[in-house]
Amino acid sequence: MYLPWLTPEPVFPDPQTALEEPNGLLCAGGDLYPERLQEAYRNGIFPWYEEGQPLLWWSPDPRCVLYFDQLHISRSMRRFLSRKPFRFAFDQSFQGVMAGCAAPRGEDRGTWITADMLAAYQHLHESGLAHSIEVYEGAELVGGLYGVALGRCFFGES
Repeated sequence: MYLPWLTPEPVFPDPQTALEEPNGLLCAGGDLYPERLQEAYRNGIFPWYEEGQPLLWWSPDPRCVLYFDQLHISRSMRRFLSRKPFRFAFDQSFQGVMAGCAAPRGEDRGTWITADMLAAYQHLHESGLAHSIEVYEGAELVGGLYGVALGRCFFGES
């Protein structure tokens, strides 16, 4: 398996060259500087790796895309949400959402959201490119989503 290594320039291989197995692995190396992350997202590429691994970049095909005009919310879910059990907020606790997404789940103690990833996305957030949607039950943060917004697209991460 040949895996290209990135140069210091924020340039990626053509996403069409991503490996089929594992699904969408495109290249390795580089950094998490804002310029590289923006170039990655513009091309449908995202970083995903674990502590101790090299920085890995992915571009799986197909990608999940949600079109809100085609989104179906079941009747039972609409009834549940009409009771307003949660409060939603935007960009009020970016670090809290990322920390929650990075927390271990069940028996799985690993996370792909490393300290470097936390710092890189926090920097994007401070630059106005990364955002969070928070879900609160009372005053407690119980869920959320963070991601990167470029143009008219929001790339939800976790």
